[in-house]
Formats: sequence, structure tokens, C-alpha cells
Amino acid sequence: MPKRLFKKLSPHPDTITQNKYMRYLGSSLFLPALWHFNRHSVAKAFAIGLACMWIPFPGQSIFAAALAILVRANIPMSVALVFVTNPVTGPPMFYGAYVIGARLLDQPQIPHFEMNIEWLEQTLGQIWEPMVVGCLVVALISALIGYYGIQLFWRFHVNQKLKERRCRQENPNLKVAQPLISPPSSTDNPRVAVKLKEDQQP
Repeated sequence: MPKRLFKKLSPHPDTITQNKYMRYLGSSLFLPALWHFNRHSVAKAFAIGLACMWIPFPGQSIFAAALAILVRANIPMSVALVFVTNPVTGPPMFYGAYVIGARLLDQPQIPHFEMNIEWLEQTLGQIWEPMVVGCLVVALISALIGYYGIQLFWRFHVNQKLKERRCRQENPNLKVAQPLISPPSSTDNPRVAVKLKEDQQP
């Protein structure tokens, strides 16, 4: 079931609740609704996580958790999905967002793009506007794809299970093929702890 798959892909609750910055979210962090895995809460979590991963500065996981509390989304998946951006994937992703923003604003693009403090200090005045516009556009698109994609995936999986059940009822001697690949067995995602530690750095 999708519920089991997403549970295994999400971080351990202690990784989130014991983070010192997450504690500023207060007792709302422990609301049971935030830890349920159902179609609507996971779909909202994908929308939040895939949107917050386009925030071009540290603290993405804190923003994702706060939004999850606000709209009652699944908080582990909301936080886990921001880890798509990391030191390897971040530069090309944000460069792509910058290019989109520059084209939408009809601004000339800078020939060289880096994601470090020194370069950002020198070029922030030139790139901030197309960067913000580009990140907002791709964040909105990512959120829509994530939300409706999970809704469709969940419905498709449930319909497949119902078909298999009816098939077994009509043909008791028919064996249903088992999946060749099973979901990961680990209940913890080690990248989560690494990313949260990065968000804690000033």
C-alpha cells in the first residue's frame, strides 16, 4: 500500500521532534493529524515539500514543517522532500530557476553562476529579482505536480488492489503476481539528519 511505502521513506519522528529549531513550533508539532499517512495528508505534504525545496537559503525544513502544521499535512514527508536540494543538486536547480526568471522578466543572463557566499554578495543585486520569480514559478509548478501526482498514484494503487481482490474472489485458485521490487526496509532516512543539521547552522 502507498501508506507503507511513504512511511518507510519518511524520517523517524525523533529526527524532527528533537530538532532544537523545530521545537519553536510548539505543541502543534505533536498533533496526531500531522503524523497520519493518508491520501490527502501525503498529497499536501508533497505539495509543501516540493515547493519549499526551491527556497534558496537554509531553513527549508523549518518552513516545510510550519506549512504542514498550518494546512494539516503529513509532516515527515513535508520535511523529507526538501532534501531533494543539496550541495550537488542545488546549483543546477537554482540556476535553472534563475534562467526561467530572467527570461520571464526579459533580463540578460549573467554568464557565470555559482552558489557560494562571496559570489552571491557580488551579484545579488543583479540576480535576486529573476531568482525570486523563477523560484516562485517552479515552486508552484512542483507543488501542483506533487499534489495531483500523489492523488492519482494513490487512486491508481487502490483501484489495482480492488481489482486484485475481486480477481481472487472470482478465481480462488489464481495466484496474483508479487512485485519484483519491494520498498526500502529502513524506517530512517539518514539524509534527513544531515539536512537538519545544515539548517541549524547560522
